[in-house]
Amino acid sequence: MQKKDIYILAIESSCDDTSAAVMRNAFVLSNITASQKIHEQYGGVVPELAGRDHEKNIVPVVRAALKKAGIEATQLDAVAVTSGPGLMGSLLVGISFAKSLSLALQIPLISVNHMQAHILAHFLEDEKEKKEIPSFPFICLTVSGGHTQLVLVKGHFEFEVLGQTIDDAVGEAFDKAAKILGLPYPGGPFIDKYAKEGDRTRFSFANSRVPNLDFSFSGIKTSFLYFIRDHVKTDPHFVEKNLNDICASYQEHLTNSLLKTTAIALDEHMGCDLALAGGVSANGRLRERVLQLTESRKINAFIPPFEYCTDNAAMIGAGAYFKFLRNDFSSLTLLPDVKMHL
Repeated sequence: MQKKDIYILAIESSCDDTSAAVMRNAFVLSNITASQKIHEQYGGVVPELAGRDHEKNIVPVVRAALKKAGIEATQLDAVAVTSGPGLMGSLLVGISFAKSLSLALQIPLISVNHMQAHILAHFLEDEKEKKEIPSFPFICLTVSGGHTQLVLVKGHFEFEVLGQTIDDAVGEAFDKAAKILGLPYPGGPFIDKYAKEGDRTRFSFANSRVPNLDFSFSGIKTSFLYFIRDHVKTDPHFVEKNLNDICASYQEHLTNSLLKTTAIALDEHMGCDLALAGGVSANGRLRERVLQLTESRKINAFIPPFEYCTDNAAMIGAGAYFKFLRNDFSSLTLLPDVKMHL
């Protein structure tokens, strides 16, 4: 039986966001994130620059998280950190800091899988109101800039990948299209914004056919590139004149691809509820379509608050809490695993 509250400092630095959170059990006391703006001028994350910015940000971010939580570092029971997947340089900064803190305070070190953490964010609790959490088993559609997966979640650390992208992630498909349209990075939120005012049925794009419950998004990116190129040849102002409709049609195409396969997975696992996770789960149209799908099947939908969609340390804290209860700790020999699997 758990005799006292458990305080965990969680650190997330897998890509270009430096984040620290303080947890009391499954409750979030603070969740501070410093986003790196330097990558906007390059239209994508530059790994070396990301690592350097993590080095600058991690101490101030951790201090801010502890201050907001109202606790001292000496009150911590453990320190948790993302060990993968992610960028090598970025992961190293977080892991090195966490290992040092673990050694200095003589508290356990907890390694957390970034992809598992996105799913376990659904188990974060809210002190202000009672929140429903998924019951096992459930299906989670995990969508981000680096991953697209359908996962059957049987327990806090029991995951079965039902299907995944065989090439590019859906988040990358959003960002690459935005870059072609001349929109700022990251482009997914801009496509979502302009799509709200557009006709989602006006344009169509090529469909990729993949077996089983897998996804493919490399073909749609190529189709979109040629679509824009060919129309701009005849009308240099085509994008400017039709931006809302282009964004709405493209977003609808990607959403259709995700939900068509998800519906098949739900058919194969009757009775399972559906959860969303990952950065793309912030997309307004995807959230709307998931609610429509689950309502039509009379099952529950679990959609994370916007602050827990993108990379953040609170989700790492969720994974760390359940690992703490299992005494699942790591040694100071912990190394990054850039290709860590679910």
